[in-house]
Order: sequence, then structure tokens, then C-alpha cells
Amino acid sequence: MLVYGINSVREALRAGRVRRMRVGWRADARVRELLDLAAQANIQVERVDVAILDRETRGGVHQGVVAQLDDRRAASLSDLAASGQQPPLIVVLDGIEDPHNVGAILRTVDAVGARGLVRQERRAAPLAAAAAKASAGAVAWVTVVDVVNIARALEELKTLGVWTVGLDAAATQSYDSVDFTLPTALVLGAEGTGLRRLVRERCDVLASIPMLGHVDSLNVSVAAGVVLFEAARQRRGTT
Repeated sequence: MLVYGINSVREALRAGRVRRMRVGWRADARVRELLDLAAQANIQVERVDVAILDRETRGGVHQGVVAQLDDRRAASLSDLAASGQQPPLIVVLDGIEDPHNVGAILRTVDAVGARGLVRQERRAAPLAAAAAKASAGAVAWVTVVDVVNIARALEELKTLGVWTVGLDAAATQSYDSVDFTLPTALVLGAEGTGLRRLVRERCDVLASIPMLGHVDSLNVSVAAGVVLFEAARQRRGTT
């Protein structure tokens, strides 16, 4: 996977995921910091003309640095549901195809210390450069499990003792009344269409975010942040 930009590459280096780097000839202090990290890890660095980085990133804001990452370590639903210091908190994406939304969700998953993310192999945004950039490097840290079918994945999570909570604008129960101290998978649907019927039916509970203004919904990545930080608040035992 290709990532670019200062933050994305720095986090990939910290996570030990970088295989090689390409750097533009004019390196500022922030890029030199990345070069130092790469040298410490014995990572190959190639100096290239900035125009090459422009082509490689298809005009993306690369800030003079591009990195090729090692493949992600294969993980399973059982890995995400395994017991640990805290009950697992997992995010499940049902048909979210916008890489910027996926990247923003990955950033929040990492920020709240959630166990990982589940997505369908098809009908899902690729974890490529755009998602990596939007995640501010979190894509290098978050465990991602690819599944064939989201509805069946929810059934498997249930057998592993994970409570499944679907976020649905039509639900009558408010998200802040859900007990997120339990092992939980938060299920998020695509903007506009929401959760698909079979996925909605597999959820143990459906919850919504009350809207007090004139618009009737939030961007899915914003909604994910609202609910995940409520889960984190509950798990800290605060009121």
C-alpha cells in the first residue's frame, strides 16, 4: 500500500510498516525527521524529483514524501473479539465506499483505543492513499479484518460474545442509553442508504443520535466519532 504526507508516513514508520520511501530533493525539517527515523530502521530511501512524487500520488498533497508499506498482518474476527484489558470495542462498516470517510473513521478508531475495524471485501473503500491520508496515519496502526459478508460477520461476532449495535437514524433508542461497557461492535452504514436490511436485522440493538437542529443526519465519520467517544467515556467510568 502507498501512503504519502508527513503524518501518514511518520505513523507508518513508527508502526514498523514502511518497506521503502521516496523523498523529493528539497527536504524540509519535517522530512529530515522522517529520514532519521528511516535510517534508524534501515529502510531504503530513494531521492527523486518532486514531479515523480506528483505522478505517483496522482496529484495528492504528498509534502515531499511517499512510502510503500508492508502488507497488513492477516487478522480474524476472533482476534478482534479476544479478551484483553478492556472488553473489545469494534467498528463494522457496511458498504461505506468514500475513502475520506473510512480514513476519518480509522483515525477515531485509533484515538479511542478500539480493537479494530471490520469491512466487506466488496463494496468497501480501498485502504489506499486517500484513506491513509484522511486517517492521519492511523491506517498503519488499526487492525482491519476483511470479510465476505457483513451480516454473517455479525452473527459470528455474537457467537464470540460481542454485542452488536447498529447506528440507524430511525431508531427510537438514543446512542447514549446503550451500555458500551460490554464487548461491543458498532455497525455503521453508508451515508444516504444507511444499514442494509439484512445487516440491520442482525444487530442486537439499533440506536440513533438525536438531532436538535435543522439537518436530519450527520456525516458518517462524525457520527462514528460521537458514538465511539461516548463508548470511551463510559469505559473510563466518568459521568
